Amino acid sequence: MKLRIIIEKDEVGYFVAEVPAFPGCLSQGKTFEEAIANIKEAIEGWLEVMESKKSYDPSKLIEVAI
Repeated sequence: MKLRIIIEKDEVGYFVAEVPAFPGCLSQGKTFEEAIANIKEAIEGWLEVMESKKSYDPSKLIEVAI
């Protein structure tokens, strides 16, 4: 899966990462690389939480790639 993320440096020097497609999916790091690693972990957690909130019929589940 490919996602676009926004990384900005805050006023105290931390790198803050956000995934606009996933509301509330944010992370940060002391370095740019740490912010990337942390946002990947945050994305995985975000997806797990969102999937656990949905009840669905597994027989009707399909996957699509875009």
